[in-house]
Amino acid sequence: MRPLLLFLLAALTACAGPSVASGEKGGLVPLRLDAADLSRAYTPRRLALLVGVSSFDDPQWRDLRFSAKDATDLGRVLKDPSRGHFDQVRVLTRPEETTKEAILAALRQLRREATRPDDVVMVYLSAHGTLARDGRGELTRYLVTRDASYRAIPQTALSMDALKAEFEQLPSRRRLLVLATCHSGSGKSLLPRELEVELAGIKSGFYARPLEDSSRASMVFAASDWGETAREDAGLRNDIYTYFLIEGLGGAADRNGDGAVTATEAHDHSRRRTFAFTEGRQRPSAEILEVGADPVILAGRIDRTGQPELFSYSPRLDGFTLKVDGESRLELPGGAAVGPGRRTVELTKGDTVLMRREVDVARGERLPLERLLSEAIPRRALSLVGGMVSFADGKSRRELLPAAPQVGVVLRLEDLPLQDLGLMVDVGLGRGRRTLQVAPGSEVPFGYTTLTLGAAVPYLWRWERLTLFAGPRVAALYLRRSFEVEAFSGGQRYFTVSPGVVGGLAWRLGQRLELTAQGHGMLTYVVVDGQGQAVGFIGGHAGVGYRF
Repeated sequence: MRPLLLFLLAALTACAGPSVASGEKGGLVPLRLDAADLSRAYTPRRLALLVGVSSFDDPQWRDLRFSAKDATDLGRVLKDPSRGHFDQVRVLTRPEETTKEAILAALRQLRREATRPDDVVMVYLSAHGTLARDGRGELTRYLVTRDASYRAIPQTALSMDALKAEFEQLPSRRRLLVLATCHSGSGKSLLPRELEVELAGIKSGFYARPLEDSSRASMVFAASDWGETAREDAGLRNDIYTYFLIEGLGGAADRNGDGAVTATEAHDHSRRRTFAFTEGRQRPSAEILEVGADPVILAGRIDRTGQPELFSYSPRLDGFTLKVDGESRLELPGGAAVGPGRRTVELTKGDTVLMRREVDVARGERLPLERLLSEAIPRRALSLVGGMVSFADGKSRRELLPAAPQVGVVLRLEDLPLQDLGLMVDVGLGRGRRTLQVAPGSEVPFGYTTLTLGAAVPYLWRWERLTLFAGPRVAALYLRRSFEVEAFSGGQRYFTVSPGVVGGLAWRLGQRLELTAQGHGMLTYVVVDGQGQAVGFIGGHAGVGYRF
């Protein structure tokens, strides 16, 4: 937007200038632009909005001792030219600044100011959290603003859905949301009594973690994991997570030694220190979507090439231990700096070794562990399976073909044509003899041949050794029956191509072998006694696969 305004200004200046010669309707004049102004127009801005809600109108909400101080202390670091060097830091702590509408207005103002995709934007909120049922009866998380009413939470507090919607509308692709709050019912959280009674009978995993859903290129940090308590500490005189976050911005979090503290480095430092300080009772969480280098620098400047880094923030790898050259470095999520050169990288959990690889890492490289894992586990599998095929309805089984055994092969290609999609091709063959019951006490023997050929594009869900898949399938069915009885001697053939579905699972036994099972169904068209009809044709197979 700013470069466009400069261009328009230049154009207007040229058009409005004096003519070069008498009688001309226009002319060119020298245009001088200040180089510093032009550079500033193209330089990404660094903006922060920090909110600390310490006092509340409704006496049911107890005051927080350090929320305003949290925002002020963090703002001081971000403004510091030697540390955060942010261009604009807005700190909202006064009562008139911490209402629901004031916070929403500040977020909308931030959207108008952070107009470039490469602007760095940080939003921080320190306050009470709570839970309540919204107008649809769904359990929803809320940020307790100064004017929130204890008895009318959905109408007066700021829902996390609304906060997240405003955050996602920021034009910046380098944005960070930090939430020093919780919704557990203790610490920096309060729940209405009736909701506490209701939740007491529900297991701890009762509610998904909607806040940690992140949009493209956004990071969401929470001071505690879902269901845990975020705490203030009188000795630290801050929210615990915020205290160690500020400590990290002073340089302690620069794990790769490049001179800058990125958002992920700061969070990892605070997460580890918070976990140790609370003796494991508070585990800060993060959902991070980034490609390549962490684009959000919170403090310092990159003035040298850093050490190589290995990292993962994928929920699929939570709880795994990263080992480098046989030494345990950290429990995921998080990252660790390693020395350049050839390294042996392992992911383990207890006695389970998920991955062991030799990799070469260079200075300045950031290597996602998901990529190593993806490269370590072959994404192609060829399986030998056996099972049964049959018509879905009893009438067709009696008149056409009873359930019949079949053997086949299945080729599965993962992450094709897109990430988390697969391409599957299966071939099945069955031959044998069966009997048809044409009348009570009267059976007719016949021989049969079945041949199926299917192609599917299923979606893949993967957890450690388990892969689930399901999706659409198109299949061809060939069925041949041959009769050798006095009344009739000859054969019948059916061939159809029909849509259907497939679903199944694969369990890896090691790097190469897997057990697999799948079921599929199709709606096919057959002709019986001269009349066509649509019938379901189903099958189930299981077997052993080899990854390559």
